[in-house]
Amino acid sequence: MHVPDGFINAPVSAVAGVVAAGAVAVGLRGARRELDEKTAPLAGLVAAFIFAVQMLNFPVAAGTSGHLLGGALAAILVGPYTGLLCIAVVLLMQGILFADGGLTALGVNITVMGVVTTVVAYALFRGLTRVLPRTRRSTTAAAFVAALVSVPAAAVAFTLIYAIGGTTDVPIGKVLTAMVGVHVLIGIGEAAITALTVGAVIAVRPDLVHGARGLAAPLKLRVDGELVDAPAAAEPAPAAARSTRKVWGAGLAAALVLAGFVSFYASASPDGLEKVAADKGIDEKVQEHGAADSPLADYGVKDISDARVSGGLAGVIGVGVTVAVGSGVFWAVRRRRTPEAPETRTPESV
Repeated sequence: MHVPDGFINAPVSAVAGVVAAGAVAVGLRGARRELDEKTAPLAGLVAAFIFAVQMLNFPVAAGTSGHLLGGALAAILVGPYTGLLCIAVVLLMQGILFADGGLTALGVNITVMGVVTTVVAYALFRGLTRVLPRTRRSTTAAAFVAALVSVPAAAVAFTLIYAIGGTTDVPIGKVLTAMVGVHVLIGIGEAAITALTVGAVIAVRPDLVHGARGLAAPLKLRVDGELVDAPAAAEPAPAAARSTRKVWGAGLAAALVLAGFVSFYASASPDGLEKVAADKGIDEKVQEHGAADSPLADYGVKDISDARVSGGLAGVIGVGVTVAVGSGVFWAVRRRRTPEAPETRTPESV
């Protein structure tokens, strides 16, 4: 759903840029409370993983594909504030290096793909986890529903922005129907990816999933016919509790494989927004991307003729740059953490 230059007029794009900048500022402040010595190094990895998975367009209808937006996944894994920053980093890298998403539309993209998805998804996820049984399965199901709803919500947000500042005269009702219809289908793929990823991390290290903190119900034992709480497990050693090397290494390896190899098999069909834009005439005034001459434009390395090698190398470079930039941002945010901020956050404090 990367909005290119020319879809939205300059005044509305500028307002969206201000909104996005304000949201990022709020995210930076909130992330100081979410990030700790365990999650700070993982936040950059989450951004890189989302970058990699976004390269994997999957078919959703005849001639149409979709890809992960990532707001729900990021918010659940590392928190809503940090999750917003993850999406902002991904969109910035895509726009500057890969000519994906207009530079003048960066504010629109951060607002739609970052702010809307993280806020809607995390609010719904938190609401569901409060009423569902406190189990891994329920948490994963809540992640599925939250991710599913976040995608059409982003489609609605784009349509509203287009209704205000669209550069072509297209009936908004038709745009809304088409956008929501195709993005509900894309949302199913988003939900599946989010649920699988969240469930996998919970199975290995539930302490690293922001949205799963405090969700584990106490183990019950039957004693003399009555259920009683089992004794609490011993706390792990501090060094073991802080260690994220295996998770970080496995996540980075997965991102590199997805971007460097699996992406070659992604659907070549236009994504939901591109398809709707072409069908409804939204793209009549689309402009050439400001970074169209980038050596990595369109997710390929310039002057490498082999498509498999070119795309795979571009994906690997993108993952590397994103994890480096993201990690640098989140370490800087962590270092600026206010002294009065608690070392850990409970779900209720979000």
